[in-house]
Amino acid sequence: MIKLLLVDDSALMRRQLANVFQAEGDFEIRQARNGQEAVEENRAFEPDVVTLDINMPEMDGITALSLIMAERPVPVVMVSSLTEQGALATFEALNLGAVDYLAKPGGTISLSIDEISAELVAKVRAAAGARLKSRTARTVSNRLRQEQAKPAPRPLAVRRGVAGEGLVVIGVSTGGPRTLEDILPRLPADFPWPVLVSQHMPASFTLPFAQRMNGLCTLNVVEVARPMPVEPGTIYIGKGGADMVVGQRGGCLTVLSKPENHDFLWHPSVELLGRSVLEHCDPARVIGILLTGMGYDGADAFAEIKARGGRTIAESEESSVVFGMPAELIARGGASLVLHAEKIAAQVNTWAGR
Repeated sequence: MIKLLLVDDSALMRRQLANVFQAEGDFEIRQARNGQEAVEENRAFEPDVVTLDINMPEMDGITALSLIMAERPVPVVMVSSLTEQGALATFEALNLGAVDYLAKPGGTISLSIDEISAELVAKVRAAAGARLKSRTARTVSNRLRQEQAKPAPRPLAVRRGVAGEGLVVIGVSTGGPRTLEDILPRLPADFPWPVLVSQHMPASFTLPFAQRMNGLCTLNVVEVARPMPVEPGTIYIGKGGADMVVGQRGGCLTVLSKPENHDFLWHPSVELLGRSVLEHCDPARVIGILLTGMGYDGADAFAEIKARGGRTIAESEESSVVFGMPAELIARGGASLVLHAEKIAAQVNTWAGR
């Protein structure tokens, strides 16, 4: 049995959530009405996983999360509203140690629980077995400042990058925002290749996420909401609720945002992005990186990138929050290297000739 603590100030939402998990048959469930009760139940019930609302009376979800992680760390899935404010609070929660998040489809009190029930159950099950990466935003900032004052770690391989233009393609899901903070800010201001990032994320979350990463990175970080020429020195974040692909326009490589292709399970689709890169780019000039996440999105396309002369990195099980997507790439023989998240940027810099 999986011991699950449901935390929400809405009795209706708690009942709906409880019904979803009771139907699964292998969850032992307790409920809490606010952050203070959540902290107390975390001590008494000792859950395997917690779903945590953000906006609650007496004690909000962010405060509760910080106390939970300090007293008895446990995998937490944040449940937030589909607003910019909800997105910013969710990113703060991820930096405090939350494993994943889910956006309520109908606002604070949702009558559309069926829309998210399958995804909710999948995320909670994955979170129950996830690795915790507890750290604060201040810790990240201090660590990055310290690293700028010392030599970068020696890469694991000495193979140099190909001459001329190239492209870095990154696919990531559960645990992605914090993992990307281990990688993207370590790319220098003169990094010569564009970077495309497909992070599974709701539509209202990707712009705040791109803005947040832009503040952490020396490279320019933008959300792809319209056609854009692919240029060095820029990190492109695929818009949520859509799929990001590359194509040729006027003789220039262009990144596009298209409506979700329902032939693919996850969005923005890593697999679809990888296939478009194979169609329009020389694979030998591509670096594909598959990071933490549930499922197998991108594994086939990235394995083909390697088979056609490109180079690929799978995040190691040691650093993955959920060792799903990178494990699938490894199983397909598609990983040139398997690296801890904190070593990936150094390898990419070497391959790109930095």
